[in-house]
Parts: sequence; structure tokens; C-alpha cells
Amino acid sequence: MHRTAVAARRLLAASALSTLIVAPAFAQDAAPADAGDTIVVTGSRIQRNDYNLANPLVTVTAEALEQAGNVQLVDTLAQNPALINSLNGARTSGSNADFGAVGVQLLDLRGLGENRTLVLVNGRRHVSSLAGSAAVDISTIPNDLVEAVDVLTGGASAIYGADGVSGVVNFRLKRDFDGFKASGQAGISSRGDAGQRYGSLTYGRNFSDGRGNIALSYEFREQDRLSSFNRARTGNPLDTYGIVRNPLDFPDDPNIPDRVPTNNLRYADSSLGGAIDVDFDGIPDYTGEGKVYDRGTLLPSSGGLTQGGDSTPLAGYQGDLQSYNRVHNINLLSHYDFSDAVKFFFEAKYVKNRTKTLAQPSFDFFTYLSPDNAYLQNQFAGLAPDGALISRDNFDMGVRGERNDRETMRFVGGFEGAISDHARYELSYTYGQTKADVLLTDYRIGDRYWAAVDAVRDPASGQIVCRSDLDPTGVINPDNYGAPATTFTPGAGSGCQPLNLLGNGAPSQAALDWINADVLNRAKVQQHVVSGSVSGDFGQFFELPGGPVGFALGAEYRKEKSAFRTDQLLKDGALADFSAQQDESGSFDVKEVFGELSVPVLKEVPFAYNLSFGAALRLSDYSTIGNTTTWKVDGTYAPIPDITFRGTWSEAVRAPNITELFAPLNGGFSFIGDPCDPVYINEGTQYRAANCQAALSALGLTPDQIAAFNPENDPTATVSLPGNSGGNRNLREETARTWTAGVVVRPSFIRGLVASFDWYDIKLKNAINTATAEEVAELCVDQPSLDNVFCGNISRDPTTGYINGWFVQPQNVANFRTSGADFKLNYQFETASAGNFALSLVGGYLNKLEFIPTPGATVDVDREEPYYPKWNATGDITWKLDKLTVNYGISWFSKTRRYEIEQTNANPDIAESKYLWYKEKWQHDLYVAYDVDERFRFYVGANNLFDQEPSIASSNYPISYVGRYMYAGAKITM
Repeated sequence: MHRTAVAARRLLAASALSTLIVAPAFAQDAAPADAGDTIVVTGSRIQRNDYNLANPLVTVTAEALEQAGNVQLVDTLAQNPALINSLNGARTSGSNADFGAVGVQLLDLRGLGENRTLVLVNGRRHVSSLAGSAAVDISTIPNDLVEAVDVLTGGASAIYGADGVSGVVNFRLKRDFDGFKASGQAGISSRGDAGQRYGSLTYGRNFSDGRGNIALSYEFREQDRLSSFNRARTGNPLDTYGIVRNPLDFPDDPNIPDRVPTNNLRYADSSLGGAIDVDFDGIPDYTGEGKVYDRGTLLPSSGGLTQGGDSTPLAGYQGDLQSYNRVHNINLLSHYDFSDAVKFFFEAKYVKNRTKTLAQPSFDFFTYLSPDNAYLQNQFAGLAPDGALISRDNFDMGVRGERNDRETMRFVGGFEGAISDHARYELSYTYGQTKADVLLTDYRIGDRYWAAVDAVRDPASGQIVCRSDLDPTGVINPDNYGAPATTFTPGAGSGCQPLNLLGNGAPSQAALDWINADVLNRAKVQQHVVSGSVSGDFGQFFELPGGPVGFALGAEYRKEKSAFRTDQLLKDGALADFSAQQDESGSFDVKEVFGELSVPVLKEVPFAYNLSFGAALRLSDYSTIGNTTTWKVDGTYAPIPDITFRGTWSEAVRAPNITELFAPLNGGFSFIGDPCDPVYINEGTQYRAANCQAALSALGLTPDQIAAFNPENDPTATVSLPGNSGGNRNLREETARTWTAGVVVRPSFIRGLVASFDWYDIKLKNAINTATAEEVAELCVDQPSLDNVFCGNISRDPTTGYINGWFVQPQNVANFRTSGADFKLNYQFETASAGNFALSLVGGYLNKLEFIPTPGATVDVDREEPYYPKWNATGDITWKLDKLTVNYGISWFSKTRRYEIEQTNANPDIAESKYLWYKEKWQHDLYVAYDVDERFRFYVGANNLFDQEPSIASSNYPISYVGRYMYAGAKITM
């Protein structure tokens, strides 16, 4: 349960030449193939003799990954404009982490979501690390075995199957490793924290005259936990800013900004040691330590915030900026060629991954202490004749956290070989499994907590004891009036330990041990894939002027199974800070057949140096949704060698995943800024005000009446609202129509220069969308009428008119539309004495990113919101001179909106102009390597060299909280 609402839908774009290997912000070496080479290219099952793909493709090389200096792969890949919205450790730590997903690294291609990005390893599917999801945690992929990472847009579902509606990211691992290699790296921020360590050992050997190879690799990665208290802008109240309602702008003056940056913000009327209200007027009179309470400056219409005083600071409240992460990764790669017709291959991996993070403390709002509470009498004798109310943020009870232990195993085995000079086959079986222990730490057990708080003096001994020890028949849990205890038996000898809430640090360890619990949940995900295909060409029968027609035919069977088992305490709803959660389980299988053609029409003739077309089709039968069809057509045309035009047109599908279909009905809590609140009613669409009035009229209320109950001015109303969530077994597949068109230029008069430009357009219809509770509330009133699917999932209090309940579930109601341009340039040249130079630029322009919640609804424009900049680019220059290599890279994107465009359109004076936007990202990176000899390399580097900091009132945007990061490493090859 989070105290503050977190809302953000997760695009951008990048593409690259199909003829050159280029990675963002890091140097590459061109690797053109010889004319006779046979190459398997990501995006096709047909073996090609060149890299001339119609699809935009960008490849990040192993050298680029090393030069990035990042121990975590996602931090490098997210600099690729197409993957800019990917989830790194900062977005899966502290209060940002979803339940069971601490520390995961998920790729998000073009901002359409992790579940729409298909991640492959050596062209094959990889098991998910999260229950109910298809998203792959790429921390399970070994850094040092990566040969290259291919990022492909357009038509991927027809080639590889569902889930790739936005494209494919394929990790190609090294093969035929012969020898020994050791690598190590360590790094730390310039502030002496956020450390990372990495080491790997790989040994491989060829045998049987090179017909066989076996390689074994071990890799270790570790990342330190970083608390938000370790950064002044997030941990020091005087340096931590939020942008809140301007107290000098009442009544609203259009010439004065509505919201202003403010430091030293605090949660009004709640304190670390307790805010004590003895006269029951809702305003604290004393601190838990006994001094008169200083409320600070109460900020109106700010969600219950104050500036200064004794209340709990926002600084540090949201928990870790970076979770602890430790990975042990063991891989075995082998093959044996019995003959050209029979080649056996086998891959195995085992990954042990531990992540830990601390989030928010538990909290109490207006918890009642009875007049005879012993601790109350000791501290406030005579001042609380009727008892007292206490509001408290319980940092001293153990900050709630989560630890995830994941074990991933994956086995791939099969045969491949030549059927003839014009055909090959492959048959493989892939099994993957992830087991996860999800441990919630320091969560309060409800009945024990309330029993411990109700502490009185034993008249016989004079000792402070739990009232339930003296009166086993009394009420234990005021949240569930009259309910008996469920986790202990009241009465003498129950073990109950009295709990003192008055004063920071007052709770005894004995009481904390009795009320707190670590709650263990278990998950298991399994994947089976059997695949067979035949590929080749029709050259033995006929050839077109451009060469033989290539083909691929195949079939695949896949089964996915997932189960999440909750701890009994959680299942019983016994925790004070967590709604009851039930087990989730489900499975599905899919049978598929697919085919692909490559038609080289012309080659090396006047006005057609190359002309080719391609097509692919996949027919699928799901056990859950029935039959689906995906297809792709594409083409390339090069009138002369210097220029190639290319394009694709495709239709892709994604079937609902297990959680979307089978999630049980569970309770939860969510903070909702009510869109009908007077503070927000003018910050929505043109329909919001009228719809809010209609919704209130249905309750017999008016806007003036609801203003009287404004929770934004009522600290008691900051408690999050209860609601429910669940799956939807009526979901259907979502469908994406995608086209790309581009040009590749290789001017013969400028040797070493290659440039490309591609346009993409993706329309996703009947999209499966699970809105947050806040989004459901807004979508209800921001559409042309209240007659929509969202209004039925919001309930309002008939007395106050404010939202008092919600329900969320996935629906096939949304449409997404995105389009934009990808551009890239690469230039390499040599000098006689100054060494070799390589320059690279890859970037993107986001033309459109729109979300339509239901057919006919107002379009939600997301372009220029965080992680969706209008422009972005990464560039680098690499200089090599003898044994020295120097790489300098820059990663940049344009400014993004702090507020949604609907808000600024409806409320032009919402903030001063300089606070309407987050600033541009400017990250400068430096890498320097020296090859002592051909076996030993030493390197040093620095990321964010000039120490750019996040924007005001942001912990991690547009650039990392880490700041300047320095590292050193070495590699030995024998």
C-alpha cells in the first residue's frame, strides 16, 4: 500500500541500418559479411547472404556494452531511443516497485509496455521472471556471453509469435568459445555509494577436430542498495522540493501560478513520534514526546501537506532509490556436428537472483488510545481524560520492505542440419522455469497490533500489560469491530507484548517482535516450447533474376503455466497494512504453423541494383481465445548501390497473459485525487465539469456541498481508499497494424559513411488495458458522458460525494497510436598516423503517441510526457591508436511535460513556465582502454561525467539519481 499515488503509462523510437552494426552512444565496428557468407538475421527464419532487411534493425555489440560501463544491461539498452521507457532498477525499487517485482529489468519497446515486447535469446523464447506475465527480466542474461543485441521493429509476430506487437529484442550469445576469459569491473558514484561489482569466468574447448565445442561460464553481479536518505534532494527536508498549491493564490488569480516549488514539506498532523489529539478536534495538541505540537504552515488544497513543524517529512519517505541486487549466473553452451546433416546443440542455464528494497513505513491515522492506556497516562496524566487520537509514521517499527529470491533455469536442445544444398532443418525443445520467493518484511499483524496498542496496568502487579490478557472477551480489532483474534488466543500467557506509541523510538523490541511478521509468498512460472522448421530456397528448381526464392515453413507448440501462492497470513487478511490476497494460477497452450518467403526479383541490373519482396504468415490456435492470424509483407529497392528504399506492412496480435485472464478478485488500497474535487475539476477534458455535476446530482449533491467535504484540506482523508482488482476471462486478443518506410544511403564517394531514415506507424486496436484506480476515476468523467465502462467501477459516498471505492480489471477497450521517425548515421575513417575514428549518431522523433481509453472518447496525448520526449539522440566518437581506445558518448533527449497537456490547456496558470517542463537530459560518458598485450586489457570510465542532476521535485528524471559514476575493469583472454 503506497501513501502517494504513482501514475504513468509507459515510447519512443529508434531504428537503424540493416547494413551496419550501430549502438546508441557507443562506438561500433562495421562488420559487413562476405558475399558468400550465410547469416541468420534477427527478423527472419530464412538464412540470408547479406544484411539487407526491410525491417529497421539496430544492433548493440558486445564492445558497445563494455564501453557503456554499466553492470546492468538495461541501463545501456535504455539509451537506445526505441527502449527509452524500459524499467531499470530505479523504477522497480522502493515505493515504485510492484508486488513481487523488486529489482526486475524489463524492456519496453516503443513505450507500448513490457508485455508487448518479445525478448528472445538466440532467436528462441525465454521464460518470464514474473508470475502471470510474459515479460523477461534481462538480468537473467549473462553480460559476458552476449555477442550482440538486435532490436527489431515491425512484423515480428509473424516470424516469432505473439507478444511482439511492438517488436523483438534478441540477445545473440557467443558460440564456439575456445580458451579462457576472465573479466572484472567495479564502480562507485562520486558520492561514495551506489556501488556495483561484476566478474565473470568463461572456459571453452573445441574437440573432435572442431566438430564439437563446449563452453562453461560463471558470472557474478552485485549492486548496492541506495536509500533516498543518501541524497539531499530526496532525503534532506530543506533540500527536498515538491510542487504544491500556492497558498498565496486564494482565490485563484490568473496572473499568479497555481503551484509553486516548496521545500520542507511534511504530511500534516502525523509525526514520527506521534501527533496527539486530546480534544478530538482533528488537530494535534502534543507530540508523542510531550511537547506542544507545531503544525508548521498548513498548505491548503495540497493533499494534506504542511511546511515545517513537527510533522513527518516527505524527504526519505518513499524508500530506496536503488534496490540491492545480486546475481549468480551459470551457463553451458555446447554443440556437436555428427555430420552436415545432423548437428546437435544444447544450452543450459541456472540463475540465482536476490533483490532487496525498503519502501514506506506503516502509519496510523487517528488511532484511538483509551483513557486508561498506561503509556498515555504516563505521558499526559490529566491532559487526556477521554483518551486521545494518535497519528504516526512508524519508522521505528521497521520500514516495510520486500526481498525477492528468484531461481531461473532454462534448457534448450535440438538438432539442425542440411537436407540438401538448398534446404536446412531445425528441431528444438525449450524448457524454462522460474521459482520466486517473495518475502514481505516488517508488516504488522492486525489483531496483534491492536491488542498491543491497548495497553493498561495490571491492577494486581502494577505492570503494563495488554488489556486482552486481563479481559480475553474484549474487542481486539477496531477495524473489524467485535471480531475475535485470529493469530493468537487472548488471555494470560497469550504472549501479547504492550506497545508504546508515544515518542520516536518508544516501541520495545519485544513488542515489535510480537506484532511484526515476514510474509513469504511463492511463485512458479513454467514454459515449454517445441519448434520445428525447414528453410532454404528453390534454387534447385528455378531462380529469378535476383536469385533463388527463399522459404521457411514450420510449426510450434508452446505451453505457459504460472502459479502464485500467497502466505496464509496474507490470504486470511490478517495484516494491518495489506488487503487479503488470494492465490493466482492459470495456464494456456498454443499451436502454431508459420511460413515465410523471400523473393529476390532483380539484382545488379540497370535501375535495379536490388529489388526484393518478402512475406510471412502465422496461424495460431490458443486454448484461451481461439484462432488468430498474423502476417507481414515487405520490400526493398536499391536503384543503385548507394541508396536503398525499404518498407514493411504487418498485422500482429497479442493474446492476454495469465494474470490478465485469471487474476483472482483481491482487495487493495489506492490514493485517488478525486477529479471532481474543486482542486482538480478544471484540470481535465471539456467534459469533466458537466460529468462531475451529473454524478453529484445523482446523489442529491451540488459542487458547493462537495467542496465543504474537501479531502484535500482534511488530513484525515489522506488514508488510501479500499477497492478491488481482478482478471477478466472475457478478454480477446489485441491487434496492431504496423507499417514502416525508410531509406538507407551508402554514398560510394564517401567511404565508410552509412545513413538511414525510417518512419514507423503503429495502431493498436482492442488493446488490453488495466487502468489504475486514479485513471479509472479520471476516465469516468473525462469522456463525453458517464455512460462508459469506467464509471461502473467507481463508487461515491452519498454524504460527501467523494470517491469511496473502486474496481480495476483489464479490458479490451483501449486504442494506442504511435508514429515517428528513426534516423542514424555512422562514419568510419582511418588516418596515416593519428589512428582510426568512428562516429555514430542514432536518434528519434516522436510524432504521435496517443491513447484512446474507449471508442469515441477524448484522445489522451502522451507525447512529451516523461519518458516520451519529442526528440532524442545518442552519439559517440571512438578513437583507436595502437593499444589505446577512447570513447566519448552523449545521450540527450528534449524537455518533457511535468503536467499533462489536458491540465495545462484547462488551467494555463497551473505553474510558472519554467516549472511546466522537466529539463533536457544531457549525459556525457567517457571510456578509456589500454591493451597491455593481446591477452590483457585494462579500462576506466565515467558516466554522467559532468554530474547532471534530476529536475527539481524529481528524484530520477530526466537523469539518474546516482550522479557521476566512475568504474574500472580488466579483461584477460588466454
